[in-house]
Amino acid sequence: MAENWSVQELLSAGWSEADLAWEGVTEATAEAVAHKDSTQAKSKAGEALQIARADFEPIDPRLGTSLANYGLCLSLSGDSDGIAPLFREASEVWRRADPWITRMEAPRVARSSLFHMRMEVRHRDTYQARWQERWREITAEARVRLAAVDMPHDALDTAAVESLTRWRRERPAMLNDTRKLMAAAFLLLAPPVSGAKPR
Repeated sequence: MAENWSVQELLSAGWSEADLAWEGVTEATAEAVAHKDSTQAKSKAGEALQIARADFEPIDPRLGTSLANYGLCLSLSGDSDGIAPLFREASEVWRRADPWITRMEAPRVARSSLFHMRMEVRHRDTYQARWQERWREITAEARVRLAAVDMPHDALDTAAVESLTRWRRERPAMLNDTRKLMAAAFLLLAPPVSGAKPR
């Protein structure tokens, strides 16, 4: 389902046009892979990587996802030269992402009552700590999936379908830091690893 955000909404949320553009292009990459369109997938993955390199910090998980997805799309198109360094750099970005995650702001959501709103304000530190725990779980899962990337080409389209389904089902309806991390983790075109332990 398409979303339309105004410039004012982007600015109010602290988002840039690059944040939104990266999300859209990365979703389009997954769609192209899901439809087995390797040419479009490679083009969109390259565009997402350009945005991430130009506009995001070196420790931003979205850069890690862009590097990995571009490597996967190169492999899908039969161009396997130079993909190993992409995967290594992707893993390194995700490994170094903790300071980026620590700076994330817990989302402020509408509450059903004034009581719940007051409780959130009063216990903001606890609320933030709970979100930090959730963010670290998302990050650990992405790191495990990335570390296990070694799939045949016919599995990549299935991974893309799973990524798109999860992203569209779970993405927040608002522009916030959680959405950035979820996009990075859920649109990573690596399949789930059953029984794996986060590292």
